Amino acid sequence: MNWRIITRYIGSTLLLLSSLMAISSIIAYCTPGDNSGMILAYSTLLTAATGIFPLLFVRRGSHKLNFKEGNTIVVGAWVAACLFGMLPFLLYGDEFSTVNALFESVSGFTTTGASILTDVESLPRGLQFWRISTAWVGGIGIITLFSMIMIGNLNKSTLSGAEISEIARRSFSVEKKTSLTQRMLLIYVSLTATTLFALKLTGMEWFDSLTNAMSACSTCGFCIKNTSIAFYANPAAEIVLTIAMTLSALNFGILFLAFVRKSPFYIWKSETARVFLTLIAMAVVGVTVNLLLIGNYESVWTAFRDAAFQVASLSTTTGFATQDTTLWPRFSIAILLLCSFFCGCTGSTSGGIKIDRAILAFKGISRRTSLAVSPHMVKNIRIDNRIRPDSTVNDAFIYIFCYLLIVIVFAAVNFAAGLDFTTGVTASVAFIGNVGPGFGDVGSMSNYSEFPVFLKYTGIVEMIIGRLEIFPVLYVFKSMRSYIR
Repeated sequence: MNWRIITRYIGSTLLLLSSLMAISSIIAYCTPGDNSGMILAYSTLLTAATGIFPLLFVRRGSHKLNFKEGNTIVVGAWVAACLFGMLPFLLYGDEFSTVNALFESVSGFTTTGASILTDVESLPRGLQFWRISTAWVGGIGIITLFSMIMIGNLNKSTLSGAEISEIARRSFSVEKKTSLTQRMLLIYVSLTATTLFALKLTGMEWFDSLTNAMSACSTCGFCIKNTSIAFYANPAAEIVLTIAMTLSALNFGILFLAFVRKSPFYIWKSETARVFLTLIAMAVVGVTVNLLLIGNYESVWTAFRDAAFQVASLSTTTGFATQDTTLWPRFSIAILLLCSFFCGCTGSTSGGIKIDRAILAFKGISRRTSLAVSPHMVKNIRIDNRIRPDSTVNDAFIYIFCYLLIVIVFAAVNFAAGLDFTTGVTASVAFIGNVGPGFGDVGSMSNYSEFPVFLKYTGIVEMIIGRLEIFPVLYVFKSMRSYIR
């Protein structure tokens, strides 16, 4: 592998990151009484200096990246972003010990939304914006954004291909006018801007509208209030955020085509979108009925509103909260836990297994059952009227197996460290799925501040594995092993 080229690209990514730190610093200096301006300025200079170093001493060339190099750049850029992203938190101090600063940084960039902060509202505005910025950049993908802005066509497809899974790339319509990264960025920015103005119309302050819009569209769930969205007690804002979270969990390629053809009904033509939206509707109905029967809810509207928001929040891996769901009936908790597993569609900002893989696995099982009865029958697997090759179906099975295995392994680690069953399992599900809240001691109105230091580090590892969808991390380990040999 060409390590000089790899360090050059990672350095360029850090320069992009430093520009966002600079914006956060400007916000801090423009806010009276904000003491985080100098901290963010120092972090900006250090990150920029580190990023520019390989650009000065590594000659630029027309080297075409291979798969190993592209994959190493992607994983390396994510790790570097998380490490340098912790600098403002670490320099600020207070609740941010080294592990806490790293945990918060990783949680933001991976759009997990799990927090160690017990008092988010005490953070200065500049640091709050930086915290939300990590989530917004992580939502679209560090390399996807970087390749859109700074990389030539020679290596753009290699890098975006390493960061965006094959199943997600296949789900995008092939058009020559705009690239995959351009379509993703256009939809992402448009969703964020629309949500921003919609939230402002509900009565939110501009800063609150901006940060909540960035968090909702990145499906992260970071909020600048201790009690999350429950703080606002604003039904109109909850409706806006529910819609924003749901749209952000749909395939951006489908949203792009719906936008270009100026027909929102085009979304319904996608099988994955139909299945995802149908399952959400079923989950909302199930939770609403359960809350009315044994959840101490007397109003149908209130039960429906809370159910719709929490189902959308967990099924999109956002993690916003309007209620303490750990107090809900067990049937509702079971539904929400299932939502935390499968989550949104590929090609979106959400995490989890993804509905696309679940559909492929279900159809693969159905075909295998049919072939057992009629061995000579020819039955292709189709999604959105496209035949999916057997390799794609097998990849879905392998991914789901690895995903569940990781959940079990890290849950066992949590048990060994003393966590109870509910907290241990749901924390593992929340980390690998980049969901944020779980149940038990890490519910929607709780946080991870009381986690042992060791479990915070294992959680950091699990969040990164989940955000990169497992295989890129495995490829890097295998490449390093071969390189050492």
